[in-house]
Amino acid sequence: MTTAKDFLCVSILIVLFLLFPIQKSVGNDKVFTVVIDPGHGGKDPGAVGATAKEKDINLAVSLKLGKMIAASFTDVKVVYTRDRDRFVDLDARANMANKNKADLFISIHTNAVAKGTVRGTETYTLGLARTEENLRVAMMENSAILLEDDYMQKYEGFDPKSSESYIIFEFMQNKHMEQSISFASEIQKGFVACKRVDRGVRQAGFLVLRKTSMPSVLVELGYISTAAEEKYMKSAQGQDQLARAIYDAFVKYKREYDRKQGGASASVAVASKTDAKPAATTGQVVYKVQIVASNKKLASNAKELKGYKNVDFYVENGLYKYTYGESTSMDEIRAIRRSLAKDFKDAFIISFKDGKKVK
Repeated sequence: MTTAKDFLCVSILIVLFLLFPIQKSVGNDKVFTVVIDPGHGGKDPGAVGATAKEKDINLAVSLKLGKMIAASFTDVKVVYTRDRDRFVDLDARANMANKNKADLFISIHTNAVAKGTVRGTETYTLGLARTEENLRVAMMENSAILLEDDYMQKYEGFDPKSSESYIIFEFMQNKHMEQSISFASEIQKGFVACKRVDRGVRQAGFLVLRKTSMPSVLVELGYISTAAEEKYMKSAQGQDQLARAIYDAFVKYKREYDRKQGGASASVAVASKTDAKPAATTGQVVYKVQIVASNKKLASNAKELKGYKNVDFYVENGLYKYTYGESTSMDEIRAIRRSLAKDFKDAFIISFKDGKKVK
């Protein structure tokens, strides 16, 4: 005879059975939000070169990066602090990231020096500047607040040009420091792959990073005060390569994030040729790295692709041949092939011209 106690137990089991699958589904549907912050803008040009302005380079690379991410990930929301030439207060940028409950904040800038010729990229996380050079960069970027109304009150008397103001960063504790440094390191590896001078991962007191409540980095793409670097950063190819380097770091960061969350990314593993790829000039040879060949089309989560995203493919002799990476530079594509060697030991370089494979 069924008792009230038995009925209650059965009811609880049914509720638990129904409840846990629902919770799992909701967790898997979580959107990862990345906020991309093109430094300066509007009345604030940032560093100025002979023919280019920092604000324009920052915006161009940021938009390219955002498009690459949006084209390759279905579970990522891209938010820009500005998507056109306009002035945005530093605290408003951080507030925008916090309001959107961002999972990652990427601030993109361009460096400069008053004298001399300096080359290279560097990526910063929040912290006390341990060198005069790091302090100089922080002072230069933080000086943007001088164009804001009531900046002394808004930033509690912070003077971007006084070294004494930066003492506050010595006592700040950032619980996201480990993730920030890890992401910054991957960005620098990406820059090395496209033959940029590696000036390393650094720490300094950037106001734009101070109030963000998520892993955050500030990227310096290069030195606009150096003619060769200005020309590179102003060019479409240079901007594509710089955006690609940050994008590749994002892919690795997101993959690790998903692993720790205990789920798989809802990323698009196989992208079309126009998705997040630099455009090649007609008649120009484009190099790719072939990683896998299959007699059938692979699913986006196929084990053969080993978790790599933004993979392309072409069909030849009845086989689906998958490639990763794309560049008009042989040096760059060789660097990409070397980075793939651990996962795809038989990977090799192939070339295309006007969309057709070159024999």
